[in-house]
Amino acid sequence: MSVMSGGQVLSLDTLVRLHRGFATRVEPAKLAVPDGMTAPLGFDAVAVPARLGPLILPRLPQVGCVYADDAYWWWIVPADSDYALEWPSPTRYVTGAVVPDAVRLIHRPDGTVPYTPPIPFYLALCRLTGTTPSWTRQVSA
Repeated sequence: MSVMSGGQVLSLDTLVRLHRGFATRVEPAKLAVPDGMTAPLGFDAVAVPARLGPLILPRLPQVGCVYADDAYWWWIVPADSDYALEWPSPTRYVTGAVVPDAVRLIHRPDGTVPYTPPIPFYLALCRLTGTTPSWTRQVSA
């Protein structure tokens, strides 16, 4: 095999670096609570497909901060709201609320805390997705 003269041979490492330089990525970032709000319990996020977001709002007695991108609505819940819960598919529980940087705030509550109460939220998601809440499932011996 011969190499054409006059051309530069690039190593695989160089090609990978070039590709990474041209790739457009959305870097993840931790959600920030709006100015004037505090999160004394820490916070995580629950990602819900955008098509379900408007269906959940009227089912909740209280809604905290909600962020959105093209694919998901991101709901702020107190940290460790996944303890002993299996959040229903197709939702995702995101510890530390690390989400794509391209999200925007679409709902801000009137109070000073950003939380959506996790149990009513969980139950609304279970209802919409046809999932049985994890604590009502039978345990097999």
